Amino acid sequence: MHRLQRVVTDSILDSPATYARLDPEGLFGRIAALPDQIDAAWRVAQEIALPGMWGPFDSMAVLGMGGSAIGGALLRAIASGMPMAAPVEIVRGYALPSHVGIDTLVFASSNSGDTEETVAALTAAKHVGCHCVVIATGGRLLEIARKESMLALQYDWDAEPRSALGWSFAPLLALAGRFGLLPDLGHEIAAATVEMRAVVAALGRDVPEASNPAKQLARRLAGKLPVIVASDALAPVAYRWRTQINENAKSWAIAEELPEMNHNAPLGYGAPAAVVPTLHAVLLRHASMHPRNQRRVDLTVEQMRDAGVGAEVLEIAGSSVLAQMLCAIQFGDFASYYLGLLNGVHPSPMDALAWIKQRMAASG
Repeated sequence: MHRLQRVVTDSILDSPATYARLDPEGLFGRIAALPDQIDAAWRVAQEIALPGMWGPFDSMAVLGMGGSAIGGALLRAIASGMPMAAPVEIVRGYALPSHVGIDTLVFASSNSGDTEETVAALTAAKHVGCHCVVIATGGRLLEIARKESMLALQYDWDAEPRSALGWSFAPLLALAGRFGLLPDLGHEIAAATVEMRAVVAALGRDVPEASNPAKQLARRLAGKLPVIVASDALAPVAYRWRTQINENAKSWAIAEELPEMNHNAPLGYGAPAAVVPTLHAVLLRHASMHPRNQRRVDLTVEQMRDAGVGAEVLEIAGSSVLAQMLCAIQFGDFASYYLGLLNGVHPSPMDALAWIKQRMAASG
């Protein structure tokens, strides 16, 4: 539904020199390997011996920040659409909600294992008697898990936490299923990773921009403020797109959710006038959306364009809700990566994030 534009025939996104110069850390390879990572994380979680005396549980809570929290958001989206699935609370902060207690299965997820907010929330969960599962590469979380006889899944990862989505999501699905809090999604995860590999094949760096939808979208977003809009199960995916644009493209981005967006945002589409030409909205549409939200996508695009805002619909394919979520994530990871190259930045480094963590640590 986006307006057609002439594709640049001599694209820097098709030049091997671009990748050698701007991606010496090899982030592209980690993005392309996400389906394999999900498969590996699923297998590891299926093989962990579960404590015999745990449960039954009536809810789940996922403690995490940044790239480690997105797995919890995806878990909540999956669970909310499944009959008999347990509700999921996401804790992005230091404090544990008062309703989280001994009947809640708690997951503490942190790539480093030292995320201070997650360490504090896990300590609080321990004090109220929760049964806890730690997912980390090491750090304080694993120290606490070993000391307190918590269930722990330790994995190896020496790169950006955001690139470890397979480890922050697949174990949640697998363990929630094994504890009876979700249906067994083994067949769905296997099918989804096959479909993700097809996305990788279609969007990889060796596919020219003239026939590569992710490169083309990055071109349309270059120099713009991206606004990513989704609903239902893809709402947390829109947030993932936003954070990937932040981190991979080193750029501002906004995430919005339908239908809530229709009840406030349209009043501001046309102002400030100087900002409107810089906006470009991408609305993610998928077959699992509520039919009324599918209609809202078209109306929202129409209203944005009438206000002078660039807007387009990206149709997300997938054989299941899970496949739609993961294929949309795969697309967004590539698009944000290519946008970073167009911005002339190294997509991988996280210096600004390290700056805040260092100063927080120094403040005690």
